[in-house]
Amino acid sequence: MADRLTREQRSRNMAAVRSKNTAPEVLARRAAHRVGLRFRLHRSDLPGSPDFVLPRLGIAVFVHGCFWHGHRCRRSKLPKSNVEFWTEKIGKNRDRDRKARAALAKLGWRVVVLWQCRLPDLETAEKRISSEVLRLARSGRRSCRNVVSTPSRGNRLKSAPRRRRTTANKTDRDTPSVDRSGR
Repeated sequence: MADRLTREQRSRNMAAVRSKNTAPEVLARRAAHRVGLRFRLHRSDLPGSPDFVLPRLGIAVFVHGCFWHGHRCRRSKLPKSNVEFWTEKIGKNRDRDRKARAALAKLGWRVVVLWQCRLPDLETAEKRISSEVLRLARSGRRSCRNVVSTPSRGNRLKSAPRRRRTTANKTDRDTPSVDRSGR
């Protein structure tokens, strides 16, 4: 079956596909935030530049589009035109993903891969992220003492309360006291 679009139109469409802040990635981040996870985005200093990382837990999260990363689901069917190109491209993407996961593991990071087809809505994404991340957090080497379970919203990660520095007020310490009694 021939492509319905001209070569220029197809090229324009493919050039518009983003690599960051895709709809599944934004959905996964919203779900992670609702579950109580706090994260850093697109750490380019890490292999594969994970979509978001949980530094305190040592977990890197990739949100993969089924087509681009060759997931074995209905969304990942290859186009019927230019099959050799797409087979090679998606094969290279899968190899690059495998190498990035191995390099992250070698650096001590644990990796979670979330697939586009498994994140259809916010509620499902919340459940999937909770189960995947909490499973790794509870089994991992890094400190996981802040992992708790709350009945109202399922499993959540609670941040430890921050300690505030207590220092004397500078004005109280540096200025002489003033007698206001009127004597």
